[in-house]
Amino acid sequence: MTVSDDDVIGDVYAGCFRRLVVQLYAVTGDLGEAQEAVQEAFTRALAAPRRFAGLDNPEAWLRRVAVNVARSRHRRRRVLDALLRRIGPPPVVADTAPEHLALLAALRRLPEGQRHALALHYLVDLPVEEVAQTLAVSVGTVKSRLSRGRQALALLLTPADNADAATPYGRVDVRS
Repeated sequence: MTVSDDDVIGDVYAGCFRRLVVQLYAVTGDLGEAQEAVQEAFTRALAAPRRFAGLDNPEAWLRRVAVNVARSRHRRRRVLDALLRRIGPPPVVADTAPEHLALLAALRRLPEGQRHALALHYLVDLPVEEVAQTLAVSVGTVKSRLSRGRQALALLLTPADNADAATPYGRVDVRS
């Protein structure tokens, strides 16, 4: 019986994931950051499974990759923090009006393609051609997604018992 490259990665994952996270947590001081760095290291191992399976010490390689990922992310975060200190905090863009929250909740229920097309076209105000270019699909696909997305939103935002509660975003039950 031969062991596949995926089995090797699975065995290494089972044997050292927790240990690597604890080590990176000690380095970063942030458990979420440590988990993400180790996950990124395993993702890179999965990208080249044969090379990974041939390593003499796969855990050492993963540790080195995870540490480098954590360092890179820390550097990028410092650059962003410095920029934000210079220009000030970003403006608050979250609209907490019930109609806006209902629209966002309804958008999250749509298929990804429709959600992206609707957001880019109506919320970012991009023309259909630019939406198509951004999503790397045809103009016809964007038009189809917009049409289907609008129909789906209309159903999601129109409660059966309150058809008179019209908003700029469609019909929403504002009693909830």
